[in-house]
Amino acid sequence: MFRLKPLALSACFFALPGLASASALTVYSAGPGALVESLAADFTEQTGIEINVFQSTTGQVMARLESEQSNPLADVVISASWDSAKSMYEEGLLREYRSPNAEAVPDFLKTDHYVAQGGSALALVWNRNSDVPQPTDWSDLTNEVYRDQVTMPDPVQSGTAFELITGLLTTMGEDATWTLLEELINNDMIVPGPNARALNPVLQGAKSVVFGAVDYIALGQQAEGEAIEVIFPESGTVIAPRPMMILASTSMPNEAEQFIDFVLSEQGQERVAEYYLIPSRSDIDALRPTIEELTLIEVDSEAMNTQRDAILSRFREVTGN
Repeated sequence: MFRLKPLALSACFFALPGLASASALTVYSAGPGALVESLAADFTEQTGIEINVFQSTTGQVMARLESEQSNPLADVVISASWDSAKSMYEEGLLREYRSPNAEAVPDFLKTDHYVAQGGSALALVWNRNSDVPQPTDWSDLTNEVYRDQVTMPDPVQSGTAFELITGLLTTMGEDATWTLLEELINNDMIVPGPNARALNPVLQGAKSVVFGAVDYIALGQQAEGEAIEVIFPESGTVIAPRPMMILASTSMPNEAEQFIDFVLSEQGQERVAEYYLIPSRSDIDALRPTIEELTLIEVDSEAMNTQRDAILSRFREVTGN
């Protein structure tokens, strides 16, 4: 039986909109919504196979999957959390499939049951019109000059924010990580909710810096003219791969495999790049810093995920959220 992690439980109750066509391939996807809509349109144009899309946050996608356990509707799922794919695999919910187009995907971004659509990194996002200086690293934000000017996504609601915490625990150790967060809270940092709720106050000028923003959203806003800067901290950051998987319950396995193949094709990966994500294929150009260009923190995700409840409990204790 599929059991949700706390990330998903927070979004268990929401409306279940009807899907457009019961005979089409059904894809559930975490944001960005425009990306999956573009991929679906391109795929339909190329193959003639219609796609029903449900797009939301990872938590809501996982909650919908759980609500449909007795009557699964999705054929393909795209999540923003690698951990969610691992959990579904361990529950026996995924169909084995390795796309021939995954040859150029690095080994750490693929398994026999799921493969990355693309990836993002965690960053500082600074409003250039603010009165505070541009930070260079995570710990800068404990300085008095940033008092009441910092926001952070809630790792209880954001899988990527949780991955940042695990990265800090890996590179700094427990004592230094929790001390850093205590100092940020003492400096009046707020933790308003998922990624968008942390970024919006900075875009609007009410706050000055996001601690741990998902970079592709901010990079897209920056490209559209927002006066923000995306800063990858000198001490390192973590990558958040976005897994794609075919459900074992699908009644359209051939079409589902074709969709995975398409997303991993040159055309599909160029679409992924257009939305400022890191393409999972190493032979596709990115519009942003790539894995090779970032200072990365290597995280033992399996070990960290066994401590997930304890880490989130300690986060709540430290931040009062």
